[in-house]
Amino acid sequence: MHTPHAPLPAGRHRPGAGLAFLIISGILWGTGGLTGSLLSRVAALSPVAVAGYRLCVGGGLIVAFLLLTGRRLPNGRAAWVRVAVLGVLAATYQVCYFASLTLTSVSLATLVTIGAAPVLVLVAEAVGGRRRLDRRAAGISLLALAGLGLLVGLPSGGFGTLAVLASTALALVSAAGFAAITLVGARPVPGLDDLAGTGLGFSAGGLLVAVVAGSTVGLGFSPDPGAVGLLLALGIGPTAVAYLLYFRGLRTVRPGVAALLALLEPLVGAVLAALVLGDRLGPAGLAGAVLLGVAVLLAATTPPTGRARPAEPVVGTVP
Repeated sequence: MHTPHAPLPAGRHRPGAGLAFLIISGILWGTGGLTGSLLSRVAALSPVAVAGYRLCVGGGLIVAFLLLTGRRLPNGRAAWVRVAVLGVLAATYQVCYFASLTLTSVSLATLVTIGAAPVLVLVAEAVGGRRRLDRRAAGISLLALAGLGLLVGLPSGGFGTLAVLASTALALVSAAGFAAITLVGARPVPGLDDLAGTGLGFSAGGLLVAVVAGSTVGLGFSPDPGAVGLLLALGIGPTAVAYLLYFRGLRTVRPGVAALLALLEPLVGAVLAALVLGDRLGPAGLAGAVLLGVAVLLAATTPPTGRARPAEPVVGTVP
């Protein structure tokens, strides 16, 4: 899932800090699956509705903070265009992912969406001439794909060829949406900072998803304390905080590496499911978790090439 940057103290631009931001964001994303699953169960909401509420709450809380603290809103056409782009991309990858899993299975949608995203980012970097596709990056990607495949498993259930093709196509569109958000976030826009871009972009994306959910699966639920608490937890940790840290990390870490570190999400999610929900990983799942962990570790220790992008002044402040 991007954003611009403003001048920061020198220490905030070190690659190590950027890697830490990305690792924390991946861990927080991993908690999102469990929290969203519990919310869906408690509030009897569809996954698409949960995604819409997640974006609206996460983005809305950031916007509320902006208004209460008197922070500046986006300034200039380019800044507002970026907000619109973020909103459309966020809505696209959320809707397409859940549409994909309804056609076949969670395993196929997860494997294609999460596995394809870093590959698409690496290919886009190479095609755009921003970086040569080296053997190390390709090897890490293949290792990550193998680990992810073993961790989530292959789809079963005798799905028809047309359903599998349609599900795969939607999952690829979802992966492309996240890859695009990653690449867009690596390019700053004058007049827009992290908070405003994330808050307004995700609020817009959440409204788009809500329109889709409202016209198909519905949005209604009983706002009891348990459901509201889970919704706030989902909107704050795995959404608002995680994406802000991800965009901060993109300032000093290459998009390809950032997308690979996002693979922490299924790894952490699987561990939490085992600890909290009692899910058991078989030998293949355990092997996949190990391979995925190794791939993430290799991505995190990839030597930086080239200099970090210099900070460019923007309108607004960064916390």
